[in-house]
Amino acid sequence: MEPSSTEGGAEDTLLKNHPPGLPHKVILKHGQELEEEQEELAEHKPLEQEDLNFEKWKRRPLPKRTLHQKIEAIKTYLWNAETKEFMGRSGKSWGLILLFYAALYTFLAAMFGGCMFCLMWSISPYHPTYNDRVMPPGMTMAPNLEAHEITFNASDRKSWKKYARSMDEYLKPYNDGVQEKKNIRCTQDKYFMQDDLEESAERKACQFKRSWLGECSGLQDPHYGYSQGRPCILLRMNRILGYLPGQGKAVNVTCGVKKGPPEALGEIQFFPKSIFEMMYYPYYGKLRQTNYTAPVMAVRFAGVQYDSHIVVQCKLHGKGIINDSPTDRNLGRVSFSLDIGA
Repeated sequence: MEPSSTEGGAEDTLLKNHPPGLPHKVILKHGQELEEEQEELAEHKPLEQEDLNFEKWKRRPLPKRTLHQKIEAIKTYLWNAETKEFMGRSGKSWGLILLFYAALYTFLAAMFGGCMFCLMWSISPYHPTYNDRVMPPGMTMAPNLEAHEITFNASDRKSWKKYARSMDEYLKPYNDGVQEKKNIRCTQDKYFMQDDLEESAERKACQFKRSWLGECSGLQDPHYGYSQGRPCILLRMNRILGYLPGQGKAVNVTCGVKKGPPEALGEIQFFPKSIFEMMYYPYYGKLRQTNYTAPVMAVRFAGVQYDSHIVVQCKLHGKGIINDSPTDRNLGRVSFSLDIGA
């Protein structure tokens, strides 16, 4: 009996396509796999319509619960008596969580404390490692002005009383008795250097007495000239740690009209002088120079014309001083408007 033509043809085809070195069993195995794949492809059928209905696979909405059921669900969540769980966790689970967070925050606190200790240990409380302060000093004034304006009528006490009160508060640390008790007399025309002392040693400070301000001290005239239409102001250089202003020569001050008629300003008087003495520098900081009082300069406008609105500007002059910065109006100068009425 002759073999089936189909089976024989498949085997002959496989024998022809494969080299003669391969075993006969391997060839038969590959032929069988091809037949199985063809049968699977033949049995494949397209999806029926009900399989394409995706509505039945959608999640069905949960039934609405009553208020009582919601309250019971919350109670069960807070404490489940059957499983002995609080808020969905057992006592052991809560204990492990609390232990983990306690260890975590203890480690973070210890790390923060260690960093702060290293930081404080590495820097000096008396002198900064890096100083980002502007070395050319700025200048401030008293009375403290909200809008940089001095406007009053000499005959109206209420209009200038606030200026006199501000001057009184500003000059309290300069009272003669306080200065004689805390500070020492110093030699003028030279810096008061105290760098040879230990870093933590207390530095002495030079006296600056209120009486040196003369007619602007508030001792002879408690109104500081405002009741006479001859007001006084106080000028002070900003304190900068270790700074030596003027580079060996005292810094002087000038005042003039910035806006308005120059003749309206009249005579200007300075007390005690129109310079800041070198003996008050350098400044060693609050911790080492606790009694330090920065020198002040009183300026009296003795001849201002009434009802003349002018802008006055006072400037520092000396080596290393900047008084014309376009970005900082308080660097080496101070400006204010002056308007006096009868």
